[in-house]
Amino acid sequence: QVQLVESGGGLVQAGASLRLSCVVSGPTFATYYMAWFRQAPGKEREFVAAIKWSGAYTYYVDSVKGRFTISRDNAKDTVHLQMNSLKPEDTALYYCAARTVPGLATTTESYGYWGQGTQVTVSS
Repeated sequence: QVQLVESGGGLVQAGASLRLSCVVSGPTFATYYMAWFRQAPGKEREFVAAIKWSGAYTYYVDSVKGRFTISRDNAKDTVHLQMNSLKPEDTALYYCAARTVPGLATTTESYGYWGQGTQVTVSS
């Protein structure tokens, strides 16, 4: 059974930074493709960033490129999302997701395991 637990969300002002973390329990975390998604009130869940199992390849939605960085520590079964220069439009519930089949993906249907989410609120 794969379980994901996010942390690190909070209320910050525009321009501030936050670092989200996701601890994953599972037999072979080092082989998982990991991603972050977010969902704002009244909107669909959207892809934010993904990382290959080795950490050698990452992919971002255009709106966060240059501001957010996804990384992973396979020794600690953890994936992070460093968010800098936060904007009010980044306000959302942020979810960590795991994919156990090879290949980066950007759709919610491609990920079989999800955390409960951590709230990020950015005030103007």
